Amino acid sequence: MLFKKSNSSIDYIVVGLGNPGSKYSNTRHNIGFETLDYIADKNNVSVTKAKFSALYGVWETEGCKVMLLKPQTFMNLSGEAVKQAAAFYKVPAENIIVIFDDVSLDVGKMRIREKGSAGGHNGIKSIISHMGQDFPRIKMGVGQKPHPDYDLADWVLGKFTDGDKKLLADRFEDAHKAVKLMVSGDSQKAMNLYNR
Repeated sequence: MLFKKSNSSIDYIVVGLGNPGSKYSNTRHNIGFETLDYIADKNNVSVTKAKFSALYGVWETEGCKVMLLKPQTFMNLSGEAVKQAAAFYKVPAENIIVIFDDVSLDVGKMRIREKGSAGGHNGIKSIISHMGQDFPRIKMGVGQKPHPDYDLADWVLGKFTDGDKKLLADRFEDAHKAVKLMVSGDSQKAMNLYNR
């Protein structure tokens, strides 16, 4: 599927989901922030401008202007920040790529989808409520709860182990390459390569 370029100064928005504040740093729920930070660092982009209830920076790649966006609303209200930025630049939902944690995938796994339901993720639920569900997403595996009675909030707000961090390092680069393919209009190739 070829994504349409918008008639604005921003062609795509790549959103990393997470919670602001140092207490949430390195938690499973903040893997979207960490992945976005990796992409920004790799391309010398500073994600420090404050607007749209978010921090953002602009990355030029594949002939497109891409906004890298980190909502500062806390996870459950992420859609508010995404909607503000999308409305301002008239970016359609299919040009908004959202990166977030997925507890159904093992650490070190990644899945790309062109659209879909929230799957129980409150950040995605918020974005769907504001934008509909026709936006592509990159799911970063953070592992399943160790046992069924374990509190989900405690699990996603827990920290990654050193072993987990090693597994995630390669996935950050895969997500970076996948975003470049998706922005160039080749999401099918990205899915074929990285939905392992």
